[in-house]
Amino acid sequence: MKQDNGRPVFFGKSEDPGTRMLTRPVTVLEKGVYRGAHYFSLTPMIRVMLDLGRMEDWPSNRIAGFTDRLIELLPGLHRHGCSLRRRGGFVERLRDGTWLGHVVEHVALELQSMVGPRVTRGKTRSVPGRPGVYNVMFAYAHEEAGLLAGRLALEIVNSLLPAELAGMERLERIAEADGAFEFERRLQQLRAATSRASFGPTTQSLVDEAKRRGIPVMRLDEASLVQLGHGRYQKRIRASISGDTPLVAADLAGNKHLTKKLLDESGIPVPRGVVVRNVDEALREARRLGFPLVTKPLDGNHGRGITIGIQSEEQLRFGFEHARGHSRSVIVEPFFAGRDHRILVIGGKLVAVAERVPAHVIGDGTKSIARLIEQVNEDPRRGDGHEKVMTRIKVDAHVTEYLARSGLTVDSVPAAGDIIMLRATANLSTGGTAVDRTNEIHFDNAEIARRAALIIGLDIAGIDFVCPDITRSVRETGGGVIEVNAAPGFRMHLEPSEGPPRDVARPVLEMLYPRGRQSRVPIISITGTNGKSTTARMLKHVLRYTGCSIGLTSTTGVYVDDVLVMQGDATGPRSARMVLRDPTVDVAVLETARGGILREGLGYDRADIGAVLNISADHLGLKGIETLEDLAWVKSLVVETVSRRGTSVLNADDPQCVRMARRAGGRLAWFSLHGGDDMPPVLRRHVEHGGMAVVREPGPEGGTIVLHQAGQRQIVMKAGDIPATLHGMATFNIANALACIAMAVAHDVPLLTIRSALSMFQSNFEQNPGRLNVHDAHGFRVIMDYAHNAAGLRALGDVINGLRHRYRRTIGAVTIPGDRRDEDIIEVGQIAAGMFDELVFREDPATRGRPRGEVMGLLQEGAVRAGATPDHMHLIAGEAEAAAAALTLAQPGELVVITPTDVFGCWEQVRSFRKVETASAPNGHVIAAE
Repeated sequence: MKQDNGRPVFFGKSEDPGTRMLTRPVTVLEKGVYRGAHYFSLTPMIRVMLDLGRMEDWPSNRIAGFTDRLIELLPGLHRHGCSLRRRGGFVERLRDGTWLGHVVEHVALELQSMVGPRVTRGKTRSVPGRPGVYNVMFAYAHEEAGLLAGRLALEIVNSLLPAELAGMERLERIAEADGAFEFERRLQQLRAATSRASFGPTTQSLVDEAKRRGIPVMRLDEASLVQLGHGRYQKRIRASISGDTPLVAADLAGNKHLTKKLLDESGIPVPRGVVVRNVDEALREARRLGFPLVTKPLDGNHGRGITIGIQSEEQLRFGFEHARGHSRSVIVEPFFAGRDHRILVIGGKLVAVAERVPAHVIGDGTKSIARLIEQVNEDPRRGDGHEKVMTRIKVDAHVTEYLARSGLTVDSVPAAGDIIMLRATANLSTGGTAVDRTNEIHFDNAEIARRAALIIGLDIAGIDFVCPDITRSVRETGGGVIEVNAAPGFRMHLEPSEGPPRDVARPVLEMLYPRGRQSRVPIISITGTNGKSTTARMLKHVLRYTGCSIGLTSTTGVYVDDVLVMQGDATGPRSARMVLRDPTVDVAVLETARGGILREGLGYDRADIGAVLNISADHLGLKGIETLEDLAWVKSLVVETVSRRGTSVLNADDPQCVRMARRAGGRLAWFSLHGGDDMPPVLRRHVEHGGMAVVREPGPEGGTIVLHQAGQRQIVMKAGDIPATLHGMATFNIANALACIAMAVAHDVPLLTIRSALSMFQSNFEQNPGRLNVHDAHGFRVIMDYAHNAAGLRALGDVINGLRHRYRRTIGAVTIPGDRRDEDIIEVGQIAAGMFDELVFREDPATRGRPRGEVMGLLQEGAVRAGATPDHMHLIAGEAEAAAAALTLAQPGELVVITPTDVFGCWEQVRSFRKVETASAPNGHVIAAE
């Protein structure tokens, strides 16, 4: 594929007097998201396909002032190395002249880096056979924000061109109402989208640590619900709540009064408060307890609704109402004097301590408290909510009330050096700051906090601990535990305002996945033009003999063990993720088709075993795949992403598979139908060097299957002993069995188990739906097989020719999807004419862009070229009608072959068929309505 850097995306009148006005708008043809490794890169990317028209004539150095204006707007572009791989490389490309599609790519990357994590990888590639059409691709940290960054990049490039905007097809207008481009406003929208899509600091730290340890991460919602690991090894987290956190413990932590009761009864120092439901009860208990007091909601969290240091009945009324805004019941308790600390306990071990300082400002003698708050909020480390390490201070009723206790308002101007506390509570979520005290805590205090977490039963607990001096035991100084929190935030420990940061994510992951514990289920990914489904089902059948629970994706659906959990074509990334999310799966066997890879990329990060069975002409001319080499490049992704310790299984009889060996990951294993003296040279060298190979050596009933490994030769079984090979006649199923055996051996399945399992694998509808299924109940034989391309039909023809002598006549109901090339459809017609005495050509109601009847016409053209006569051809619009016609034509002792699209519906039609005598049309054709 052409590899220069895109083309200009917008048009207009250049300041260059030689520039010609262009009148056709640029069209955005497609946009998509690659969520896994894909055709162009192993990095997830966003793709925008642009039809650039004749704008490709205008590189950046021909547009007066363009580069200077762009760099002024986005000075961070100076960091981009581009293909020169050095700082400033992209700016050099701009000044020397680069195409504007390439510019859009870099602008989209820079915009994302300005508002979130830095992203750096991008590509712009021409679409083969479509002049002026390009795929502009760039990496993303968050999908929603990445898509918006791409759109904003197009807007920016357009706004810097000298001509007047003219609009775009299939895209909303990108100019503001008055024609001006408001960069700051649009950047703020991108920042907001990034904030919505980003994890909070706690979740992000856990995700980062999981990735560092090689643990798979799958986001399950738009918030913070995350799956770590695959299948049976998965764990779930939501912020710092883990799937292992006991529900009872979390409920206890939410009931602050019950928490204190349990702690008090276990010898933990806590303030002994009471629960009240109205302000009169609160006042009565306050007189009994004595001031100062604290009010808090019974089941609140994150410091919401808490008022501390209450010194009067008026303040108590305010505190009660503030707490009632968060809970029907309110706790009134004595105030522990001292400093507020958060102690983090994970897995029964203390891992971090932070002193929390309430939100405050320091006077300078000139600015009001309101202006000082604005000044503090300008700190780039502060953001809204939990998006950054500190939260912006907001002036609310609690701040106003707390200032009023000292006779102040937000308009007061404090003297220079005066520290003005804005709140009594020290939560980071209300603007507080944190000072690390992990190395200073007294052993008694640490032990009290640790025991408090264990008593409540939390695996991850935040202990709110108040004492005058954390370095001295509270048994001497007074103080103790005021709350135990489930889902404690990690911000104050990850990036404290003062003191060293603490790696608090690591102990969480070590608790969830102790050393040596698995986080991944083995992933076995299978691709190729033909045989994927049968091979995947064979392998699933073998692995079931090991006692494993198998998750399978295939053309007929998603299976867990032998249960169909979703019917339909399930060979894409969504189905793969479905299997990997299933908590019962031990091994994932994934049929991986070309379409899903091109649409979205792979549905997993890496496989333990990857196999490419064969490459033949199918789906060419679709999605930019024009040649056999293009198709091989797509499918080679399955072996390229095999892990370093995994195995890539390739077909030594297929030239395209042989070529892709250099891209394959892990160790290499070959399979071949040509063993013994006929062994291909590449395979012979491999075997002689101790490599692994599974081959078919010549012999009766399909020959003998032999395993070569580490210099040893072992007989596996006779090919004819596998029922699916029809006593060795179905050569394509022998090849599928060879690949299956290679993958099973790579998965350490004993040969005895493999032999036993395959000897029981039949190509019936129950075990292998839609693949060489035989039905004999109507006095004639029906074979149903999903052969929808030339190579598949030719392989099926070899079996039919081997059986032809048994039948008086053969009847074939044949089709091919309408999105194939004309020559592919014609070729299928030619092959069918050589296989069958009577032909039923059909097309589906969804003709995939072709006029009604065109597919059947091309099939008929191919058959005529091969010598078939119109009297023995029937054109049927509709799958059920075509199958019914073929079955009706059959007489006792004949063979009917149907190539279905709806495998389940067709099989049911075959099973329930009842022949009804009908008159033929005058021309001998069977006529069916659409």
